[in-house]
Amino acid sequence: MKEDYLRSIQRAIDELKQKGLYRKLRVLEGEQSHRVRVEGREVIQFSSNNYLGLTSHPRLKEKVLKIVEHYGCGSGASRLVSGNFNLYEELEEKLACFKNTPSALVFNSGYMANLGVIPSLMQEGDVIFSDELNHASIIDACRMSRAEVIIFRHRDTDNLERLIRKKKGRERLIVTDGVFSMEGDIAPLPDLVRIAERYSALVMVDDAHATGVLGKRGSGSVEHFGLDGKVDIQMGTLSKALGGFGAYIAGDHEFKDYLINTARSFIFTTALPPVVLASSIAALEVIEEEPELKERLWENVRFFKPRVQALGFQITKTETPIIPIRIGDPHLTVKMSDMLFDEGVWIQAIRPPAVPEGTSRLRIALMATHTVEELEVALCALEKIGHRLGVI
Repeated sequence: MKEDYLRSIQRAIDELKQKGLYRKLRVLEGEQSHRVRVEGREVIQFSSNNYLGLTSHPRLKEKVLKIVEHYGCGSGASRLVSGNFNLYEELEEKLACFKNTPSALVFNSGYMANLGVIPSLMQEGDVIFSDELNHASIIDACRMSRAEVIIFRHRDTDNLERLIRKKKGRERLIVTDGVFSMEGDIAPLPDLVRIAERYSALVMVDDAHATGVLGKRGSGSVEHFGLDGKVDIQMGTLSKALGGFGAYIAGDHEFKDYLINTARSFIFTTALPPVVLASSIAALEVIEEEPELKERLWENVRFFKPRVQALGFQITKTETPIIPIRIGDPHLTVKMSDMLFDEGVWIQAIRPPAVPEGTSRLRIALMATHTVEELEVALCALEKIGHRLGVI
């Protein structure tokens, strides 16, 4: 029986390899930064969501070292049992202020936040309207909710309005990424809010890749569009631009209280360690006090993006520091990624199911800490390998 099981797994692995969809882990040997040591060599990092370079910021390191001396390493239990450190209260107050909402609640990851919120809020008899390119955690959360799920075309608000006009439900929710992590474009939030108001629906935005990046203060897509108070539920992560780990939900006090009592991914998981909470508190302080980091990030976008386009690559309609180069064939995408790595430039190959079939791509993620010289190295490598493989 076990041999049959292992043979079936090996057949599945072989099929993934044949399709160009097999994945393997690369081992980092130091801190996550714009330059990283991977498997014995130093490369320039373009595969991280560490947009502001905060994973190695001295203020975060200093804060964590102090906290571990006082609180130790682990949390011991879930927040509802004995793991609700006072650092949670401090962080949630800062997050609510950062997002300009009445309240915030920390979860252990963005995936767990979405899996906690959507099934708690939406149930059988309700209807969810979800953008077709939403993150996998939203897709899985919608499936778990037992609500009816209707997919609207990517960023197509006319399509959404036609669908929502025809569909009745006890409760209706429009859910979208704020920044789409594999496309780099931004959700049309003003139109989504307008439709929600017209048809009495709730709006939820997953701002994982907008937090720290969009808006004058870096608080995300809601601030970017001037929609404070108009979006019912905001989710964001502490693990990307904030350089740490975890996630949060920002919204009304009543909704926070409801989630504490109903969200299974909140109730039935060990609390985040105090050092993780401390690094996020420090990150929010850095974002507030060092706005030049965000400006430097956008300077790099303005420098890099037009030069990639000028080389002749096909990129998506990105509006953010995420710059995806569409290749199409997964085998070719992996080959180009590997050849770039050999040139000292780490740009990850993204393939189905992370993106639709036929749209495999190299996903470039820029950071505030990239120097112009490093960006030039990447451009030279892209041009060299792109010509060699016939991509440009």
